[in-house]
Amino acid sequence: MNRIKLFFTIMVLCISMLVYTSCYALSPESDVIYEGIDVSNWQGYIDYSNVKNEGIDIVYIKASQGSNYKDPYFELNYENAKSNGLKVGVYHYVTARSITEAEREARFFASIISGKEIDCKLAMDFEDFGSLNNSQINEISRAFLEELELLTGKETIVYSDLFNSQRTFNLSNDYSLWIAYYGNYQELENIQTDWSTWEGQQYEDDGIIDGISGYVDRNRFTKEILLENNSRLPGNDGEHEENVSERKEYVVKKGDTLWAISREYDVTIEEIARLNNIQNPNLIYSGEKLIIITNSNFNEVNGLGKTFYTVQRGDTLSELAVRFDTSVEEIVRLNNIENPNFIYVGQRIRI
Repeated sequence: MNRIKLFFTIMVLCISMLVYTSCYALSPESDVIYEGIDVSNWQGYIDYSNVKNEGIDIVYIKASQGSNYKDPYFELNYENAKSNGLKVGVYHYVTARSITEAEREARFFASIISGKEIDCKLAMDFEDFGSLNNSQINEISRAFLEELELLTGKETIVYSDLFNSQRTFNLSNDYSLWIAYYGNYQELENIQTDWSTWEGQQYEDDGIIDGISGYVDRNRFTKEILLENNSRLPGNDGEHEENVSERKEYVVKKGDTLWAISREYDVTIEEIARLNNIQNPNLIYSGEKLIIITNSNFNEVNGLGKTFYTVQRGDTLSELAVRFDTSVEEIVRLNNIENPNFIYVGQRIRI
């Protein structure tokens, strides 16, 4: 009799452990995994033919932020990614502080992507909460996502880091998850969040891909992130003014300087240097061919929460590290700075 009781006790414990694990294990939605990246104007001009050859299947492109900022590379990224056969997703960086603002941002996002053929779920990137409490964050998120789905007729997905997926969002019953977790996705299977599965995992922010200058976020996506219906989105209502970026090639002439070229095309010295892998902005030579992207003015807050600073006279990396509560080493790493003692006025630095 005691043996029978012991057997049933062990069985109950085992079943309980299995139930607990299955409730809280964060695993991929399915075993079909696609390699992907997410990009914004920080990456500048991208050669998507090379990206495709690197084995990338899906690219998520930043389209907009807030209620009035369109990523200046959105159109260029969309057209080039599509023409090279990549699956395209789009995301919006939310800055709303009320339900009304959230709905306005959803309408703005919908106007930016109108008329496009999007292959993946429309993504909400909401990570800068200010003084909002959890209840307000979730109300704003739902207002944005519901308005967006109503306007576009497409499914949506929530981008979140691990901490906020555990402590902040309460959306798992209605929306799928794209999680930022820099490591092996199998490690997530022992982690508790509001979700039990993910359809996207951003697993590094310093990826190196042929065709992209500098670092890029790399991702894994399951097949469930693909829209069942990727028909063209409803057309623009005509209220949004297009600001399309254009790629130009400039041949350096005798006497040219990057400063003069930047003024002619209304871009920054830093952007020209970054696009063309110029280590010393004071050294260019006659006959050199430069890539110039027009209509590419940077917003101060860009991409997935990345901040940019324009170097002023007298600035040093050590002073900037203190001011922005980071380290010289981190600034050097993010910006591929070879000599930490050499920064120049007008340089745009990612913090």
